[in-house]
Amino acid sequence: IFILYTRFRRFLTIISPKLNTIVTFRISKGKAIDLKNPKTLDEKISWLKLNTYNKDPLISKYSDKYAAREYVSFCGLGETLNDLYGVYDRVEDINWEDLPDKFVLKWNNGCGLNIFCYDKKTFDIENAVKTLKKWEKAKKYLGNAEMHYKQIPPKIVCEKFIEAKNSLLPEDYKFLCFNGRAEYCMVCTERETGNTKFYYCDREWNLVRMHKEHRNIPSDFHIPKPQGLDKMLQYADTLSKPFPFVRVDLYNVEGKIIFGELTFTPVGGINSSMIEEMDLMLGNMLKL
Repeated sequence: IFILYTRFRRFLTIISPKLNTIVTFRISKGKAIDLKNPKTLDEKISWLKLNTYNKDPLISKYSDKYAAREYVSFCGLGETLNDLYGVYDRVEDINWEDLPDKFVLKWNNGCGLNIFCYDKKTFDIENAVKTLKKWEKAKKYLGNAEMHYKQIPPKIVCEKFIEAKNSLLPEDYKFLCFNGRAEYCMVCTERETGNTKFYYCDREWNLVRMHKEHRNIPSDFHIPKPQGLDKMLQYADTLSKPFPFVRVDLYNVEGKIIFGELTFTPVGGINSSMIEEMDLMLGNMLKL
């Protein structure tokens, strides 16, 4: 069923990105989307996706996980860039022997197109090649009608494996930025388990219940405040300044801040897990 639904959405995008958005929003959220007078965050992200972000070459460029590095350096934050081992136009161009024992491979033009090598001695290169080639043909932008990804020249990026002391993967800090200010941070923990947990905090690091499953979080639960939070907020503010909305993704390994990526249309603007009141509150913060 999931595969059929995915193909259906891709087909809708080919007909019309707007049609995909209208139908997918109705199915996912159980109500019609208001694109004439958008109020919620999802509606406004969808409006941006269909009316401005899809036509702006800078949005496509900065959505590119490789080209965004140039923008980060331009903003004076080059020290946050992860070590780069190689950039390839084709899978066949990868020289596996030159790569270190640990690394990460990713396509630059989509979400979730990452391969982690924890140890090259046991790494299945043949399977990695097959997966990368499969992703190359996927045209991921069709699923959520994120047409700004279509304009990105596809490349494979190989970067340093970012490793935390107490876990295989570091915590991921995703800052929701509205008109040049990071207002909330989505913290992603336990990523290495395959069952990632998501929590939201405000700028003062108070827990905010954004998603429906957060209603069951105990009242005394809290997320440890990361080292250098003020600096992360400053970096997110700087990187988001030109845009009405963007999510700035950063890693923090014992106080060392590392840039992840810029995401302009999280979940394609259709987040069925968001509490409706929170969706409206966040929408009020986004000035179109």
